[in-house]
This record gives sequence, structure tokens and C-alpha cells, in this order.
Amino acid sequence: MEKAAQQNTFSAAHFIKEIGRGKKGARDMSREDARTLYAAMLDRAVSDLELGAILIAMRIKGESVDEIAGFLEAAEASFERLDAPDGPFAPIVIPSYNGARKTPNLTPLLALMLAREGAPVLVHGVTSDDKRVTTAEIFSELGLPLCGSREHALQQFSEGRPAFVAIDVLAPKVAMLLNIRRVLGLRNSTHTLVKIMQPFSSSALTLTSYTHPEYLAMLTSYFAAFDSRARGDAFLMRGTEGETVANARRAQRIDWFHQGACTTLVDRQEPVDDVPPLPEERDARQTAAWIREALDGRQPIPEAIAQQVTHCLAVSKEIRRRS
Repeated sequence: MEKAAQQNTFSAAHFIKEIGRGKKGARDMSREDARTLYAAMLDRAVSDLELGAILIAMRIKGESVDEIAGFLEAAEASFERLDAPDGPFAPIVIPSYNGARKTPNLTPLLALMLAREGAPVLVHGVTSDDKRVTTAEIFSELGLPLCGSREHALQQFSEGRPAFVAIDVLAPKVAMLLNIRRVLGLRNSTHTLVKIMQPFSSSALTLTSYTHPEYLAMLTSYFAAFDSRARGDAFLMRGTEGETVANARRAQRIDWFHQGACTTLVDRQEPVDDVPPLPEERDARQTAAWIREALDGRQPIPEAIAQQVTHCLAVSKEIRRRS
């Protein structure tokens, strides 16, 4: 595990005692305790041994709604929030931490379609993955720069282009906990947090996804339990290989959460035989070339993605209107 940046000053033993009793014996933390513990983890005020124990315990136990809420408060307090640009649309936030393994990653297509309609689009995530094709790699093939600062992101917004900001730049302390996966070999609670994080200082639309059914239940409860007025709204869907772009082959259900209320915008589509033409390979170069053709009208835009864009723009405009 990476060497602690400062002397360990926080004892996590009593938290570990509660959450480390296994799947059936563990007890959930309160929202306040979760915030306190995660803030200490972000500051590396806990020892490496305790940090590993916490991450493994939470992986086995699973996060409660209050724990996710407390963790998220600490995570979002650990970095400087972005200012939203003026205009008719509230920012649209697209987390991208999975990439493509079996099918082409069309998250950049979604981002570009939204941005060309005038919406400020922030994509944040990882830049590389040994086994997957990342959104950052496709952005580079498209000639879109990766933003090295908040100022660079604002410039991209002003020029009508989506801004990709690596998590290491956007939220370095969060990135540190995310990167511990390389040591432990397992995902941790931070992988859930980055997918629901809202990096702006004002209301925005956050696109979120899940990959396992238990996270659908937990995230549905989370978004329904906490008033979203200060944060904005969220869309929740099953991820396309973990990405928050609609599946080009069949639409997933998309739920819209606004001030605790849930509205289903898109119903899950059953498998169809008529599969739209997609990039023949999933590598970054060929995916980028196909996306250019789709944006130029030389390839048909998958209907599920076009529908997702329509809903994103409508809700983004509504958020801006009421803010």
C-alpha cells in the first residue's frame, strides 16, 4: 500500500470492530460516523493496516444508505468544486471508470452529442486500464485534450466541447483511495462514490450506473432518501459494461431522481434482432473513427443513445430554469 503522507493520528479500531464482523454480524455506521471515518481515510490519518481492514470489511459487509451518504459528504469536501458556466443548461456529469471490454465504448459519443447542443459536459474518470478501452483514450484519438486543471475544463465548456478531467486531477485524495485496488486486488467503496459524485458548486445532472442488483436497491434508496435540491438531479441505469451510456443494442431502464421522487424515463427494452451498425472493433482508434462518422451523419446514431441525449438535455434545462 502507498506510504502514508503524514503521521497516523486517527484510531479506527472501534469502527473496524463494528463493520468487521462479517456479512451477517457487522453493524452499519451512522451517517456522521461514516463521514468522520472516510475523512480520516482521505487524509491518510489511519494506518495502512487499518485502511486495508476497513476497505475489506466494507467490501464484505456492503454499504448502507447512511454510510454512502456520509462517505460521499467527506469525499466531496476533499476537493475544490467546479463553478458552472452560464447558459441555458445545467452541467451534465458523466463518470467513466469502466471502459469497454467486449463492446465499443460509446461514452464519448454521448458526451459530444450533449456538448454540441450547448450543454456543459464534464466527464471524469480514469485515463487507462490494462484490460479495457477507456473514454480518455478515445477522447485522445478524437483530438480532445484531457484537462489538466479546472480552468482548462471551463475553457472546454466555453468552446462547446466536453471536458475530460482525470480523477487524479479532479479529486486527488479520492483518487488515492481508488488506486488502492491495485494493491488489494478488489474494488472498494470509492468505486461507488465516484459514480455518484457531483463535482460542481451548483446544481447539476449526474448520470449514474450500477452493475450488480444490490447496488440498484441501495442507490435507489439513497437517491430517494436525500433531498437533491442543492446537488441537482440524477439518472440511474444499469451500466453498459459499467459505463453510463445507453446500450446501443437495447435500451436500459433509466430512472430520474428529483427531490426524492423517482420517474422512469425509459423502460428496459427486450432483445431485438435488428442490431444497429457499430464499430467493428472496440479499440480506441476505430471507435473514435466511427464516432466521427456518426456525428457527421455517415453512421446512424443508436436510438437508445439518441433517446438518452433528449432526456439529459430536457432535465438539464429544467435544473437550470429552477436554480
